Amino acid sequence: MTVPMSTSRQSNPTHMRSHANVEALMRLHLLPRWGKLKLNEIKQQDIAKWLGEKRAEGLAMSTVEKIRVTFHRSFELAARWNIPGGQVNPVRGIPRPKFNNGRQRYLTATEAEKLHKAVAASWNKQLKNIVGLLLLTGARKRELLDAKWEHIDLERKAWHIPDSKTGKARFVPLSQPALNLIEQLPKFEKCPWLLPNPETKQPFVDIKRAWDTARKEAGLPGLRIHDLRHSAASFMINAGIDLYAVGRILGHADHQSTMRYSHLANDTLLAAVEAGAANLKVDWTKAAA
Repeated sequence: MTVPMSTSRQSNPTHMRSHANVEALMRLHLLPRWGKLKLNEIKQQDIAKWLGEKRAEGLAMSTVEKIRVTFHRSFELAARWNIPGGQVNPVRGIPRPKFNNGRQRYLTATEAEKLHKAVAASWNKQLKNIVGLLLLTGARKRELLDAKWEHIDLERKAWHIPDSKTGKARFVPLSQPALNLIEQLPKFEKCPWLLPNPETKQPFVDIKRAWDTARKEAGLPGLRIHDLRHSAASFMINAGIDLYAVGRILGHADHQSTMRYSHLANDTLLAAVEAGAANLKVDWTKAAA
């Protein structure tokens, strides 16, 4: 199969920002199953069955959808470039499955401590630094893996992210614990990356294997890397930080993205009304004298 790889940006939840993401989908899923077939030998019913098998294997619905979209756009490019056999797109017509990608999971302080111990013992020596900074900044995984030393301003306590998911640059404030962690990161000669793979001196393409091992060791098998971002928001909100500030730190394009965390602010709001009631100094259960 000589279907060209599509690197077009896609809307959430199938948005893929890097060529490495597309390459991984091709290498791990598409090529092993379809690589030895001619394009005109790939049939729609076989693709639909295969995607169903991927879901049955436990692959995340969003990942299966990324595979479908990548396959579809690859055939579209094959037709555009007049590659033999690419005039008919067998992926077209396979419906996009309906699924809820809004799952949210928040770490408790106890769970965070268990996770810390597990990642500290990982064979991937950078995993503890990656997980720690994700929890301390609320950044997205790819933003952190692609960070460079030149983006860190220790004096101003800020991290410049030049290209975020929203397409806009932003600055992330760095807490003292985050600064302490950054200052003790290993540095490699002539390597600009903040958290490179020590073997290649390049950004990690993925950390899935080390992450899977660590989360199981911590007794958190269902925890996703992206849940660290949700957890960072949770810790900030429950410390009394308002939703607007949290949204700014996370780099949300609009307030709707931040409002998903509004229920977490209940403890803070409850404390506010309790303080207000105490300051009023009137017992409304008693009759006036």
